[in-house]
Amino acid sequence: MRSASYFLSAALAAAAASNALAGEQVLEFKLVTKPIDFKVTEAANIEGQTIASGKLFGVAVFKDGRIGVKEFVNSSDMLKGSGSFFGYSTYTFEDGSITARYTGAVKDGKSTGEYTVLSGTGAYANATGTGTIESAPNPFKGVNLLNIKLVIKTPGT
Repeated sequence: MRSASYFLSAALAAAAASNALAGEQVLEFKLVTKPIDFKVTEAANIEGQTIASGKLFGVAVFKDGRIGVKEFVNSSDMLKGSGSFFGYSTYTFEDGSITARYTGAVKDGKSTGEYTVLSGTGAYANATGTGTIESAPNPFKGVNLLNIKLVIKTPGT
C-alpha cells in the first residue's frame, strides 16, 4: 500500500509540474545578429538585384539581463536593398530552446517579419506560437539590431 501511495504522489507531483509549465509565455528581447558564412550573389543584367543566403549567429538580450543565443540560416531576394527574406532559427535559452521559421521584408532600410514556432525543448517542449521581427535603430556596422517578440504556447493551453 505504501508503494502505491508513493507512486500516486509522484504521479500527481509530475502532473502538477507539467501543468505549471503549460501555458502562454511572451518573450521580448533585443537581438544582435552577425553573418558567419554568408554569400551574396548579384544577378546579371539587373542593377542592384541580389540573392543571398547563409548562416548567421545572434545574441538575445532581455531587459532583465537574461541572454540567449540564436543560430540560423537566412535567404533573401533584394532589389536595391528592398525585398523579401526567410529562414529558420533556433534560439537557445537557459531553460530550453525554440525553433521557428520566419518570413519578412525590407523596405526603406527597415525590416519587419513574422515567426511561426515549429518546436521546442526543455521548458518550451512541444511549443507552438508566433512572433514578430522589427528592426531597431542600430549604431553598429556589420551587425543587425532587431526587436523580437515571441508568443510561445506550450501543451495544455
